Amino acid sequence: MSQQSAQPAIVIGSGFGGLALAIRLQAAGIPTIILEARDKPGGRAYVWKQDGFTFDAGPTVLTAPQVVDDLFTAGGKKREDYIEFEELTPFYRLIWQDGTEFDYVGNEAELEKAIGEFSPEDIEGYKRFREYSAAVFAEGYEKLAHVPFLDIWSMVKAAPNLIHLQAYRSVYSKVASFIKNEKLRQAFSYHTLLVGGNPFSTSAIYALIHALELKWGVHFPRGGTGALVASLVKLFEDLGGEIRLNSPVDEIVTENNEVTGVRLKDGEFIASHYVASNADIVHTYKHLLRAAKPAQAATRKLERSDHSMSLFLVYFGVKGKYENLAHHSILFGPRYKELLTEIFDRGELPDDFSLYLHSPSVSDDSLAPPGHSTHYVLAPVPHMGKGKVDWDTAGPALRDRILQSLEDRVMPGLQANIVSSRIFTPRDFESSLNAHLGSAFSLQPTLMQSAWFRVHNRDKNIQGLYFVGAGTHPGAGIPGVINSARATAGLMQEDWSTP
Repeated sequence: MSQQSAQPAIVIGSGFGGLALAIRLQAAGIPTIILEARDKPGGRAYVWKQDGFTFDAGPTVLTAPQVVDDLFTAGGKKREDYIEFEELTPFYRLIWQDGTEFDYVGNEAELEKAIGEFSPEDIEGYKRFREYSAAVFAEGYEKLAHVPFLDIWSMVKAAPNLIHLQAYRSVYSKVASFIKNEKLRQAFSYHTLLVGGNPFSTSAIYALIHALELKWGVHFPRGGTGALVASLVKLFEDLGGEIRLNSPVDEIVTENNEVTGVRLKDGEFIASHYVASNADIVHTYKHLLRAAKPAQAATRKLERSDHSMSLFLVYFGVKGKYENLAHHSILFGPRYKELLTEIFDRGELPDDFSLYLHSPSVSDDSLAPPGHSTHYVLAPVPHMGKGKVDWDTAGPALRDRILQSLEDRVMPGLQANIVSSRIFTPRDFESSLNAHLGSAFSLQPTLMQSAWFRVHNRDKNIQGLYFVGAGTHPGAGIPGVINSARATAGLMQEDWSTP
């Protein structure tokens, strides 16, 4: 592909993946425009300000902070000059129905001590699991996460090591092969839910998350996730990049299966032979590429694929602070496998739930008015292709049950002290983010939907079309989408410079 020097590269969407890609392109000397449909950047990391509270929509778990640092380094800057990171301890507080608590920390000695208090017979098994996690981290993350899988041979080369590491097994089954205590099995397998995967079907390669957290910790960007988004936008603009908000793309225009530019909803056409989509992958192929014949087959394949569950979220501002809370809490419900089977396989909205509670005011007073605190809580729920749920009715009812559960378990007097709240349902994922079926994390991270089997970082049939974000390799989560940007940026730079 020859360089079109008068034309910019275009990135559709300003989620973490889109921002990271645009920064790398701009830092490499490729003039880049980000087109964002909404009034603020961030994609899923959108920010609401309401009644004096700052609500980070998510994601809010920052692991592998060095992937962020690398973006600033690529631009010749220092991350510390833009935003401050704080390492959290504990990483998470895990709480079960019977009131049992487990502080999940990064200090290995403290973690082993906590495991010993839970189940002394599992200490040695945990150590073997930690070694296994380190092995899959070295193979699956350090070697492969930032490398594009463009042909079957790239998968063939990786296959022997993945088979040796039993990547064909599920995370839960692999954890259970080392650890006997059921609560500890849950403690070391639930992480896949943070990237959209059922621990009972997600590839065991995702056990690497434990090693990743031990290596780099779990961090909080001061000012919240929105402040991290703002710092990346500032870096991009400092490098000379342009971001256009309120600029929804209507179509990626192609001619003879080659990208020629994009047309906005208002009719404006921007010429470019290099377009990367950080939008939902099904939305991109089905709607933005509706006139491109190769996109039709891709759409049919993706619509048959397994998509992640959705989420139901309640954002709430509270009078007072709860000093007993950790920054991140996981509240397990009475069921684990059965609950996830109903959500992922049967598409049912269960009567019970497991919850992730985010309480950033534990670490940062600036996110709420004086004497108040900011929180959000989420529950995994079926996506709209599986569960036929009337969210107008089910949403408020589920909100009330979740808030009552929080009040009963960890936040006494909660509902009487709520001064601001809002909910976000699978239907909002679909309408606000063009998320196919309201899926919260795009494709599920199963073995047959990972690496080469996932949407490629560069389309093989439409020249000049690239992908970045949760739907492409390596997958969801902040490290995942920023690593996808590294893989995609390398391909775009190669193509840009090819005579």
